[in-house]
Amino acid sequence: MEKIMINWGYALILFILGIVTYRHRALDLLGSFFMVAMGFVIIFSAGVSWLLIILLFLILCLFATKFAKQYKKNLGEYEGRRNAVNVISNGIVAFMFAAFGSYYLPFAGGFIGAVATATSDTLASEIGVLKKPRLITTFEEVAPGTDGAISILGTAIGIVGAGVIGIVAFILGVIPDPFVSIKVAVVAGTIGCFTDSFLGAVFERKNLLKNEHVNLISTVFGGLVGVVLIL
Repeated sequence: MEKIMINWGYALILFILGIVTYRHRALDLLGSFFMVAMGFVIIFSAGVSWLLIILLFLILCLFATKFAKQYKKNLGEYEGRRNAVNVISNGIVAFMFAAFGSYYLPFAGGFIGAVATATSDTLASEIGVLKKPRLITTFEEVAPGTDGAISILGTAIGIVGAGVIGIVAFILGVIPDPFVSIKVAVVAGTIGCFTDSFLGAVFERKNLLKNEHVNLISTVFGGLVGVVLIL
């Protein structure tokens, strides 16, 4: 009974956070709703530790989005408020793994892999835009913000972001072995991030896929890599 009351307390905090993200224009109304709804399920199925990792991803992404805001506005690459499509495409895979993660350990690897991929990709995109990138398929120089473009800065910050997810996953007990937790996050996150860039260069640039499709596929791939690494 006490645990249920504590979980409802966390659920109330999550609801308040949803209001805050909407009021501060980080997410639109529907995006905030989906964030809260998925968070509720994670709290009562996997536990608050899993939710905290999702919230860490959100905080890192919000920081990266606001970083060098005026410069990105001048480039026309400032995304600003995200919507429900962004929330679902980046979070639904991690959400599915979390819903069953407490029952089957490899799902914890899938969860961390998916979150690390979304984190790595977002940080790489938002921070990497500050440097001249190259197309992942041909390595030719392209304009910042080009679909499928990568840079040394973006790749480095993406790996760091994935590593942070792995460290926190260990601290919170989602994956009890520190080496395994960091390995899963960094390897799956980096592979997932490069998958996103490759899909962007090959399919998104040709309008065969949209950004949300690329995000979804890359988090699926990163999640599956996480499962394999745990196994």
